[in-house]
Amino acid sequence: MLTHSKQERRQIAIIGSGFSGISSAAYLAQEGHLVDVYEKNEDIGGRARQLKTDNGYVFDMGPSWYWMPEVFEQFFNDFGYKTGDFYELQLLDPGFRVVYGTKDVLDVPANFDELCKLFESIESGSAEKLRSFLAEAEYKYNVGMGKLVYKPGLSLMEFADPALIKGLFKLQVFTSFSSHVKKYFKDPRLIALMEFPVLFLGATPEDTPALYSLMNYAGLKLGTWYPKGGFGTVIQAMKAVAEKQGVRFHTNAPVTAMNVREREITNLTSSLGSKDYDGVIAAADYHHVEEKLLNQINRNYSEKYWNSRTFAPSCLIFYLGVNTKVSRLNHHTLFFDEDLKQHAHEIYKEAQWPSKPLFYVCCPSITDPTVAPQGHENLFVLMPLAPDIKDPEVIREKYFNLMMDRLEDYTGISIRHHLDYKKSYCVSDFITDYNAYKGNAYGLANTLMQTANLKPSLKNKKIDNLFYTGQLTVPGPGVPPSIISGNVAAKALIKYLNK
Repeated sequence: MLTHSKQERRQIAIIGSGFSGISSAAYLAQEGHLVDVYEKNEDIGGRARQLKTDNGYVFDMGPSWYWMPEVFEQFFNDFGYKTGDFYELQLLDPGFRVVYGTKDVLDVPANFDELCKLFESIESGSAEKLRSFLAEAEYKYNVGMGKLVYKPGLSLMEFADPALIKGLFKLQVFTSFSSHVKKYFKDPRLIALMEFPVLFLGATPEDTPALYSLMNYAGLKLGTWYPKGGFGTVIQAMKAVAEKQGVRFHTNAPVTAMNVREREITNLTSSLGSKDYDGVIAAADYHHVEEKLLNQINRNYSEKYWNSRTFAPSCLIFYLGVNTKVSRLNHHTLFFDEDLKQHAHEIYKEAQWPSKPLFYVCCPSITDPTVAPQGHENLFVLMPLAPDIKDPEVIREKYFNLMMDRLEDYTGISIRHHLDYKKSYCVSDFITDYNAYKGNAYGLANTLMQTANLKPSLKNKKIDNLFYTGQLTVPGPGVPPSIISGNVAAKALIKYLNK
């Protein structure tokens, strides 16, 4: 940890306590600054909060896929720790299961040689093609995660890197993800398997750059992991690191105003009162911060700008407690027994409730007995959905039954008759709890025109000591990018304060 004189210790406010907010708070406090984190909700964690029920269930409310473990490890290493000091990681094997039909099921093994054999059994010659596809994806991953994601996106000169320029063609920024996958694979099951991460990146495979095959490398080569106790343990671990640096967390403390004088925020008002600050990082919803906490003259973007952006999906989630064990589920099970292309079209092109949705079931109690009572099952059922769509209870219930019909048919168990806990979460809840623009769940879509410097700027252009972090700015949506985003925003503010 760097040491500073008292004169150099600045007062910093962080608005929001998701992954990016905690990350930025920890890095700023490590530099010797006095950091307050303001969280509007009762618990910290943002979308990664946990729901603990009176009858013994612990639900991760948001993220459930632990990919890119080295990003988490790097955060803890930066403060002299390792993930194992705080939580236990388990490699899932199979990593996940894909259901194409009641009797057509594919388990994705953690071992890469076994995965190649699986591909070959489905499509002759595909094992070698998978090796080639993932070799390209590994290059993109190494460049993307090693160089691109740590750039603040404030100047095109950031990309004046000979290695980046030389490798630009290999990054396939201008190639469609869909056409890239179909160059390698013909079987629709393999295509769906390779395209599924894109559904959560926020655009159709046709509109997503082939650069994002790096996600396939992350999932298929680096493995799918699980932090024992759920993602809430990761949040609590990061909070512990931040607190060891001196960060103070304030819950039930929504920020209501920021006072600006001569291009600087001088004072922040919350439900706790008013306090002077030398710098602010907004880890809350970018649009909300601009529209509700700043005067129009101090905003980076207009409402017209935000309305023109392509957003990643929202989703309909059900947290279900089941008082019996459920067979045929993996820790992660993807129900791809309907058409991916049609569902994606109804999210991104037509913005309607899907006619034949794909959905995802997480059953962490298979791996972790602490998240459900003994003999019970913890189910998290998620259906990607267009943002900015009405979600009354009657429609939520209609889709609950639609998904349960298929889930019960597949498992052979009448899950609805064994429920002892049920809660839904959808578009309007994302708006209420996180001020999420249009109720989005995953931030901005990773389209070509919303990549790198074309994302909303992490720096306020009118206020010199206000920076933004999280899924609506660089590097983008997802838990690892959010942790990195906090680091990048903290460094940008530190650079300004050290002028």
